[in-house]
Amino acid sequence: MPSTPWQKSSYCADSSNCLHLAALPDHTIRIRESEAPHTVVTTTRNQLGLLIAAIKSGGLNRL
Repeated sequence: MPSTPWQKSSYCADSSNCLHLAALPDHTIRIRESEAPHTVVTTTRNQLGLLIAAIKSGGLNRL
């Protein structure tokens, strides 16, 4: 099994508090946090884009 091509966020302040993303050939996006690297969230580009748009617009502030 090939290794996952993780990319560290450019907003990472230090190596213990980082977000990693990987775009895979099956068109999924994998997300993990450096503090829990074995916990991985899988999503699609479209779903991730919708989440980011909701965050930026303040649409999740009432949660």
